[in-house]
Order: sequence, then structure tokens, then C-alpha cells
Amino acid sequence: MAKNEETKKETAENKEEKLKEFGQVTLSHKIHLITIIGEVEGHECLPANTKTTKYEHILPQLAAIEDSREIEGVLILLNTVGGDVEAGLAIAEMIASLSKPTVSLVLGGSHSIGVPIAVSADYSFIVETGTMVIHPVRMSGTVIGAPQTYDYFRQMQDRILGFISGHCSATRDRLEELMLDTGMLTKDLGTILVGSQAVEEGIINQVGGISDAMKKIHSLI
Repeated sequence: MAKNEETKKETAENKEEKLKEFGQVTLSHKIHLITIIGEVEGHECLPANTKTTKYEHILPQLAAIEDSREIEGVLILLNTVGGDVEAGLAIAEMIASLSKPTVSLVLGGSHSIGVPIAVSADYSFIVETGTMVIHPVRMSGTVIGAPQTYDYFRQMQDRILGFISGHCSATRDRLEELMLDTGMLTKDLGTILVGSQAVEEGIINQVGGISDAMKKIHSLI
């Protein structure tokens, strides 16, 4: 009896540590929760005072979920400003390729590369006050003034547009219009979609909260 209690205590401690370090936990009914928060960190480490989601933490966990016989579904909570394009697309591709049912819920926001991650699930929700920002690819660091640089940017944007349009009902042309809009963001290109606007554009499936997302993942399972 004492051994069982000790095992339960260790399991609880492991769950608490996993939630603290990675923002992940297995809920009841074998649903795994993953959070995408702050900035999606790629190949370079961001400052210690920056809230980040590290793709090297998320990718192995998604592979483990796919291999697990116990986990039956995945719920993804998003509140992200975006971040590294390659890392974000890698996470989105992994989620989209899972055989387990997946549901995403956009809370505060899912901006930039957070958009592909949000639509990568089988079904997506956004709260009424949630926001999504669609804008062209930005690059920091040294930029070489050559035609190849523009071609690289164009290729990267095509990859993002192709993925989003392939996982939601919005057309590629409409997404590009939203991405290159000059009338909304000051000193920048792009569009801000709030709650139901993201649904009207066909990017997100439904306006709803955590209870709606939980009901949906259970129905998909």
C-alpha cells in the first residue's frame, strides 16, 4: 500500500515538473495538453527574460504522443506573438501529421507563425477577444542586397501561405491580400483579425472557449 502511495506521489511530482518546464500535461481521458506561448524559439536562444516556446521541447513530445498507446487526443492552447519561421512550421507540420485527433484554441493571440500552428489542428477555436496577425515574413540580422534575398523571402512566404490555405477554408489569394494589406498596421503590412473575424475569413473553425474545445476533442476521440 505504501509503495502505491509513493508511486502516485512520484507521478504527481513528474506531472507538476513537466507542466512547469514545458507547459505540457496529460489531462483526464488521455488528452495531452500542449501550450504554445510567448515567442517560438528556433535555432538561436532568446534572452532569459523572454517567455518562449522551445521547438526542441515540442517536437520530441509530439513524436512521443504519436507513439503512445495511452494518449488519445491533443489539445493545443496558443497565446503567441510568433517567432522563428522554420521552428514554427516544423511544429505545425508535426501537429498536422499526427494520427491522433487534435484541437487548437487561440486565447490572447496567435500571431505571425502562430497562424500555421493554430490551423494545423483537426479543428480550431478562438475566443471572442483572441487575435491573429497575418503579415509578411520579417528577417533580422544581415540582409544581402541581392535578388536571391527577395527570392528567399518569396519562397518562405509561399510555404507559409501554402500551409495555411491547405489546412483551413481560406483561399491562398485571400490570405495574400490580408498579408499585404497596407491600411491596418502602422508602418507595416498585414491584417489583425479579432475573434469572429478569423472565423469569417475561414481561417479558424469556430469562436469558443475551453469548454467548447474539450467537448470537440472528446467527440473526435
